[in-house]
Amino acid sequence: MSAAAKTARSRAAAAAENGGAKIEEGLNLFKSDKFDADVYVKSKCSLNEKEIRQLCSYLLDLKRASAEEMRKSVYANYAAFIRTSKEISDLEGELSSIRNLLSTQATLIHGLAEGVHIDSLKGSESFASKNDLLNLENKEPSDLEKWSVEFPDLLDVLLAERRIDEALTALDEGEHLAAEAKQTKTLDPAMLIYLENTIIDRRQKLADQLAEAACQPSTRGAELRAAISALKKLGDGPRAHSLLLNAHYQRYQYSMQSLRPSSTSYGGAYTAALSQLVFSAIAQAACDSLAIFGKETAYTSELVMWATRQTEAFAHLVKRHALASSAAAGGLRAAAECVQIALGHCSLLEARGLALCPVLIKLFRPSVEQALDANLKRIEESTAAMAAADDWVLTYPPMGTRQPSSMALQHRLTTSAHRFNLMVQDFFEDVGPLLSMQLGGKMLEGLFQVFNSYVSMLIKALPGSMEEEANFEGSGNKIVRMAENEAQQIALLANASLLADELLPRAAMKVSPLNQANYKDDPRRRHSDRQNRNPEQREWKRRLVISVDRLKDTFCRQHALDLIFTEDGDSHLNADMYLNMDGNVDELEWFPSLIFQELYAKLNRMASIAADMFVGRQRFATLLLMRLTETVILWLSEDQSFWDDIEEGPKPLGPLGLQQFYLDMKFVICFASQGHYLSRNLHRVVNEIISKAMAAFAATGMDPNSVLPEDDWFNDICQEAIDRLSGKPKAMNGDRELNSPTASVSAQSISSVRSHSSS
Repeated sequence: MSAAAKTARSRAAAAAENGGAKIEEGLNLFKSDKFDADVYVKSKCSLNEKEIRQLCSYLLDLKRASAEEMRKSVYANYAAFIRTSKEISDLEGELSSIRNLLSTQATLIHGLAEGVHIDSLKGSESFASKNDLLNLENKEPSDLEKWSVEFPDLLDVLLAERRIDEALTALDEGEHLAAEAKQTKTLDPAMLIYLENTIIDRRQKLADQLAEAACQPSTRGAELRAAISALKKLGDGPRAHSLLLNAHYQRYQYSMQSLRPSSTSYGGAYTAALSQLVFSAIAQAACDSLAIFGKETAYTSELVMWATRQTEAFAHLVKRHALASSAAAGGLRAAAECVQIALGHCSLLEARGLALCPVLIKLFRPSVEQALDANLKRIEESTAAMAAADDWVLTYPPMGTRQPSSMALQHRLTTSAHRFNLMVQDFFEDVGPLLSMQLGGKMLEGLFQVFNSYVSMLIKALPGSMEEEANFEGSGNKIVRMAENEAQQIALLANASLLADELLPRAAMKVSPLNQANYKDDPRRRHSDRQNRNPEQREWKRRLVISVDRLKDTFCRQHALDLIFTEDGDSHLNADMYLNMDGNVDELEWFPSLIFQELYAKLNRMASIAADMFVGRQRFATLLLMRLTETVILWLSEDQSFWDDIEEGPKPLGPLGLQQFYLDMKFVICFASQGHYLSRNLHRVVNEIISKAMAAFAATGMDPNSVLPEDDWFNDICQEAIDRLSGKPKAMNGDRELNSPTASVSAQSISSVRSHSSS
């Protein structure tokens, strides 16, 4: 139990490194030297059903993380393991040869010890002559001695007629009789030595004959397996296994001579034909190796090394004749098809215990990444070319344009955005077969960079933004057609927002493993991958939205500056418009200042345009109007020269100036509230500005609440201004004119305690 606990702790620690901080904290218990598995299990027995399910899910995650770490460790050290196994196998072969040599020497020494004269060993005639052996010691030879003399001829006949099985049987019988005669001493020592040397000599001849047969191109199938099996039975297993693998190699190399790829040939067809040849040969070699040699480590290791070398050679051929040209030209679909074909054939070997797909993935990855980058570059350049002539008018997709089946509603985009969306849809369909190469992160990052470059071009299409966007990465010196009017400029935002919020995230789901057939059949893998994948998808979408915010901020900043400043650089929003009011009482008419009237009119126009462009996405339009209003008010809040003049200027802020300023701010609050784009931030900033102005007025020694009318008076004027500016008919009021001096004085005479928070 203690050993099992330590093993669990070590695996959990390895998984924690990849699982993040949460799993790291959860493994502290298992890392402790005092961890007791029995006590831990008993402590969990009181859990309810939900907690038990959570625990099981947690342990399964640890198991998968541990298995992944084990897999990485095996791949990291597999080459060294195979190399060591091969060396051990070679040493075993050498030890076997040494044993045979020692056995021969021991036999010779034993014969000498029995009194055999050394002269009997000097010439082959002394023991090779049948008559001399039969007449030894002038006695009648036994049946065993006669058989021993005839045995070499029998073996020669069997070898000449290639009767392999009978020759093997005869050799086994000869070895058995020689061993028995040696033990019972029924053969003369000279005859015994003669018999043993004959067996050794004929065994070597048979082995050479089998090796020669195995190397012949005409030796195939059952005949090859029989020759290799016989060679293994002769005790030369390492040589037999090497010959088996070499025979399969020579055969598929001969078949490959008919494959002559050319620059005009179809890469997928060449890859399919080559895959069929190579992986069929590897599969047959694995099948023959298992049938003849079983699962002995030395032979399986040699098989894996050989199969890996063949796979590497295959990958180099595919890269040279199929992938290289596709990758250089950005032919992602052709490259993906070649990779998919190769991996499909290669994956069939997993049933035979050969996991060679990682080898292919490692070798194909640089070419695929090159094709990926070239394809993304083509999307960027093609979209830029369309943006140079885009009229920035939203239209539905052109007739005949292929649309994703999942897109029930066709969206309106400008010409360049339609091209961008179509190419992205094709891009994700092309990269679908490449998910096994774990390129999802690189695909999403590359597409984000292309989208970010497109947003930079949209920003350059805004008038007055050229200098600001010169520093944006990816904008380069691309020529972009200007969006001259508000409708065209809002269309830029419609392009970016629709792509970032809906079209691109929906297309990116195609690279999620959850959409692959082999994942749909395993609910546990689908649940785990959904948990792991969603954060990546959410982070990617968040980055897209941030990129769109760049365009939105530039749009709002440009329109705010157009409102505030004239073409000559003078400001429409300065302190003098409030400081000079107290000197013009006779001409006073209570109405919001001109710049805020223009702001309201602009927001009204944009709201009308956005209502048509952002169908079903009114929230984005509302946020846009909210951002534009905030930009203007924040500029006023942060304009230090404005507040220096209000607070410390030569002219103090008078009662009428304070009243007009208060009216302008209430007007902003009123139309923003009615338009549903009054944010908490805007309300807060407006209140701070009002408080700041009232504090400046109070510094003159006067009470601001004593000169400001009730809020109802301001609200009525704001509503009348909204009605007049929006073209609504003026409401009849028989009591009095709200804008008359009498109304003003009456309103001013009303004392009230004004709460800053309620303003």
